[in-house]
Amino acid sequence: MRLDDSDEEGEFRAELRAWLRAHVPAPSAGPPQPWPESEMRQWSATLGKAGYAGLTWPREHGGRGLPPLYQAIHAEESTLAGAPDHLNVIGLHMVGPTLIRYGTATQKAVNLPGILSGDLIFCQGFSEPEAGSDLAAVRTRAERAAHGWTVTGEKVWSSYAHLADRCLLLARTEPDAPKHRGLTCFLLDMRAPGVEVRPLRQISGDTDFSEIVLTGVELPEDSVVGARGEGWKVALTTLSHERGTFGITLTARLAVQLDRLIRTAHAVGATADQAVRREIADLHVRLQGLRFTGYRALAQLERGGEPGPESSVLKLRWSQTHQQMCRLGLRLVQGDTAGHAGQWAAYWRRAQLRSRANSVEGGTSEILRGIVAERVLGLPRHR
Repeated sequence: MRLDDSDEEGEFRAELRAWLRAHVPAPSAGPPQPWPESEMRQWSATLGKAGYAGLTWPREHGGRGLPPLYQAIHAEESTLAGAPDHLNVIGLHMVGPTLIRYGTATQKAVNLPGILSGDLIFCQGFSEPEAGSDLAAVRTRAERAAHGWTVTGEKVWSSYAHLADRCLLLARTEPDAPKHRGLTCFLLDMRAPGVEVRPLRQISGDTDFSEIVLTGVELPEDSVVGARGEGWKVALTTLSHERGTFGITLTARLAVQLDRLIRTAHAVGATADQAVRREIADLHVRLQGLRFTGYRALAQLERGGEPGPESSVLKLRWSQTHQQMCRLGLRLVQGDTAGHAGQWAAYWRRAQLRSRANSVEGGTSEILRGIVAERVLGLPRHR
């Protein structure tokens, strides 16, 4: 595991920092403001034109053919600079690499350029109400028809579904086959008749996730990704890319959040409180542990091409640490009887509510503990 940049990586980081300073407004002293969808779309297009989308994609598919570490550098520096995510984060980091590996020539030609430019937004249709943690138990059915396939079912917790043009969909095509072998992946047009997107409102008021209801949706024959009945293999490829540089992004976001917490403590005059100082110090130590775990996961990815169990450890501990940060932020503003918190009061109230989803999104804490128990500690399977 390396903790410093090579000469080439350092040059890339310096160039990226300069580019971000020129294109991202300087962060305000107060709480961050949300980016409107129109500005997010414009930002995604700007990233594509500048060559910062698809950094690890092969050059023949429009990328730059760089190692995963460069994507990690980009994620880290962009977060620290206050830049938003690419609106097509699922297309770039999950669907695109899957199509590069399993897609037909036509599927690549039709989808990959739009993913890079931000013109074609993707979501993912894997989880279901009765098959979230056990992905192989999906019940959405795809049945043969004269035109190709007819799909009926329900997906849930789909990020960006309310904005997506297309979806990478996992459905059951062989109901009598063993559950891991009877699945097929499809490309779904989100504007097709029979597709209904229902945003799911969280306690924070956010609607980051949606339910997708499919009622007799017609899919053409050429919508199959990979081979029929091999959707499990395709889906695992998609999910492995989700974890690639995920940890670096999470720790960078946590560093930014810790800085906001410290500014809040200064605003309300709590920096002399020994209990507050100890808790902030503890959060700082946890952040450093997560950062080095992220580097270790990245080193494993570079060695073997697949993320190891470190990514599960990181996601689990990140959820706990971020929730602790938000709880402390909320306590600080609630204890501000003099009214010095200002805008931070509303920020931490919302952040505390939103953080409750951290232990569910991107892999539930219960499932992650099972992965750590089995793959790290070598304990027997619990089911």
